[in-house]
Amino acid sequence: MQITCKNLSLIFAAGSLGGLAKGLAAWLFGTLGINALLGSQFAPALTSFWVYQHMVWGGLWAFLFLLPLRGWSYISLGIIYSLPQTLVSLLVMMPQMNRGLLGLRLGYATPVLILLFGFVWGIATGLWLKWSRES
Repeated sequence: MQITCKNLSLIFAAGSLGGLAKGLAAWLFGTLGINALLGSQFAPALTSFWVYQHMVWGGLWAFLFLLPLRGWSYISLGIIYSLPQTLVSLLVMMPQMNRGLLGLRLGYATPVLILLFGFVWGIATGLWLKWSRES
């Protein structure tokens, strides 16, 4: 993907939409008790800060789509590009928030859930980029 103002804004918007989807999915899983059912205490509250941080960081992480990888679908790239943000969440953010390495103080299912929510970001971001490119 070329580096143009149009592409940069499109990528950031797609990543922000993916971040919104990720934040809402994490909140919904917590609210519906799915996380608890799987053995995780990860149940974020739906606040403006929760939504805002996921949208901004989602937009920034989406700049990975500027990497010159060819032959992959947008959805595949989204899933691949979700891995660095998942690693940062598990190895940096969770320990800083006193939730333990990989968030294990919240339960053994927490790392898997964080990975799943990262995939939500990647799929939503990839789909938005794909659809916007086709129109």
